[in-house]
Amino acid sequence: MSRTPRPHPFITAQLYGRHRMWLSASAAGLALIAAWAGAALLSPDNLATQLALRNLPPSLQHPFGTDWLGRDMLTRTLKGLVLSLKVGILAGAVSAMIAAVLGLLAATMGSLADRIITWCIDLFLSVPHLVTLILIAFVLGGGAKGVIVGVALTHWPSLSRLIRAEVLHLRSAEFVQVSRRLGKSRFWIGTRHILPHLAPQLLVGLMLIIPHAILHEAAVTFVGMGLSPHEPAIGIILSESMRYLSTGMWWLALFPGLCLLLLVRCFGRLGEHLRLLVDPRRAHE
Repeated sequence: MSRTPRPHPFITAQLYGRHRMWLSASAAGLALIAAWAGAALLSPDNLATQLALRNLPPSLQHPFGTDWLGRDMLTRTLKGLVLSLKVGILAGAVSAMIAAVLGLLAATMGSLADRIITWCIDLFLSVPHLVTLILIAFVLGGGAKGVIVGVALTHWPSLSRLIRAEVLHLRSAEFVQVSRRLGKSRFWIGTRHILPHLAPQLLVGLMLIIPHAILHEAAVTFVGMGLSPHEPAIGIILSESMRYLSTGMWWLALFPGLCLLLLVRCFGRLGEHLRLLVDPRRAHE
């Protein structure tokens, strides 16, 4: 009587790890979609002042409670998360474009351009992101414009260094050398060989920049250099709640802070899983 062969334990562990990775990524994606959909479905009327409902603790009617003006904290939190998400995606996309351009220039425009861009990368990396971001936002007068420009100009160096190294590696690859011997132009090589290989790196870099951009936007807004106080931003909600924590209104800071950390964690998890998928050395982990 023949036995059914059992799979090797190593193969079973690989399949289990891949399934767990897909489940984790799906859960993170669904959480982001749920936050975006919830913010769109909740009525803006919940943000209106209702003094009769002020300072209510969490309940079935108001899961996150209400604030000192009677505004629903669940609505304010979800609207703030979506606002932070929009700022983070836009600033991260601009930062990734800057990183791609400077990385390509450093690797293809000769030693002088490489030294200048490498010096700029080292300069920006030597200064804490938050300090530079606050200075840029202050010079631009704060607001969404100041935050977006500040985040975009402070989060490109690490990705730019990665793009530069990747382009230098691709230039010495055998298939690029063969294309050069066949008389292909630099534009043809760049569009057919270089950019397709850089696209996954840029996508992963963007996914990993976004959570940093969201946290830094909330931090700058918290200290008063970011978004307008009239907007339901998470940094503004946390800043305003500090005045009421001593009176026992703990829900004003707890739920928005937890939701912000969950949002950042979801993007970080998606970025890590995407990095594992596009890395050929770790594709079977």
